[in-house]
Order: sequence, then C-alpha cells, then structure tokens
Amino acid sequence: MFGRFKHMNDLFYGEINNGIVTSCDGDGKTYELEDLEVLPPCNPSKIICVGLNYHDHAAEVGMKVPDEPVIFIKPPSAVLGHRGKIIYPRSSHRVDYEAELAVIIGKRCKNINYERAYDVIAGFTCFNDVTARDLQRRDVQWTRAKSFDTFAPVGPFIMPADDFDPDNAYIKARVNGEIRQDSNTSNLIFDVPYLIEFISGIMTLEVGDIIATGTPPGIGELNPGDIVEIEIEGIGILSNEVV
Repeated sequence: MFGRFKHMNDLFYGEINNGIVTSCDGDGKTYELEDLEVLPPCNPSKIICVGLNYHDHAAEVGMKVPDEPVIFIKPPSAVLGHRGKIIYPRSSHRVDYEAELAVIIGKRCKNINYERAYDVIAGFTCFNDVTARDLQRRDVQWTRAKSFDTFAPVGPFIMPADDFDPDNAYIKARVNGEIRQDSNTSNLIFDVPYLIEFISGIMTLEVGDIIATGTPPGIGELNPGDIVEIEIEGIGILSNEVV
C-alpha cells in the first residue's frame, strides 16, 4: 500500500508497512505514519464518476438498470485528502455522501480493451462523491452539484491492483459512527475493466486520473459537524469532517 505524504516542506510518495512509511524517492528515509500529513494519494487531471452502477441501488430507487455507463466529471479542484474538511456550500441546503470504490490510473492510455484493463491500473482507493442534492435536482446538468471545492474526498492510500479484488469487497459509509451504506462491489452493474474500456474509448486517461465506480444504496444527508467515513474491505477508511 502506498500514498502521498508531507513532512515539513517535503512532499513525497511512500510505501506503508505496519505504521512505517518508506519514501519512494530512493533515499531510503523512513517515518512514523502518525508524524506525517496524509495527502490525496494522486493528482488527477480529471475525476470520472459513474452514476447508477449498483444493482441494489437501482432497486432501491426503482430505476431501470442502464444499458451503458452513465458518466460525469468532477474537477481536480474538488479533491480532498484523508481527514480534510468538507466545506458545506452556502448555496446548498442538502449535501449528501456517496461511498465509492475508486480506480487510480497508472499509465496514460486510450482505447484500452477489456482484457488489457489491468495493465493501466495503479491501484484502488476509497472515494466520497459528495453531492449538493438540492442543486442536482434543480439543474439539468450535475456539474454545479458535484464540483464544489472539497467535494471529492479520496484516500487514504492506494492498494496496488495485484493486491486487491474489486469484484468482491465490502463497501460501507458511516456518519458519526452509524452505518448508512453497506454493500459489496459484487453488486456492480459494470465492472472495472468494462468501465476502463468504455471511458478510455471516449477520452485519454492520464496518470493519476480517478474513476469513481458508483455508489451502493443508502445515500443520505450530511450536516456541519458530521464525521463521514468511507470504508472498503482490503483498502482502509477515508474519514472527513463536514464544516
């Protein structure tokens, strides 16, 4: 497992093992994880999100399973790291959490077929597709509701593709310790290779880009002061406070 960190004025990638972080810069430096600031684990040029991609979520909202992925984009300015503060916008009166599995792209790529999808994956992490639900319902497009600064919490770390099975992992969201979402990635309608083939057929994917694979049932409201946690089995817990 690896991530991005800050120590004093130094920014670096590091590998985490039993609470010890070893710098990937080749200098062999090691740090206690608790002594480091955890940064977003990647610097995406774009965040591609998938709507309505869990069978149980489609059943929950009474919607037909889509014939192809429904995608939209969040800007990189929305990215927020583990323990960062989600800022409740003044223009919204209803902000929701959405727990998601995120794919981190490891190679610049275009037109990748299903069988080659894992060749371009750096790893997987947790993602929270924070949404101003009232604005989403008001607007024809979703851009405003999805794009506020801090509305894309991601992390805390990246689990390498070889060490994680995206087809069978429990995914949960908790608000103030209470479980609100509880499902499994086995309920995905379109799996990770399918999404990579579909999206890379539309746009070039750059190193560090994020594909957020959709949310299970149980999405709900956040309020200032809440602590929201996204947990994915085999990856860890992404935690953020709403302010």
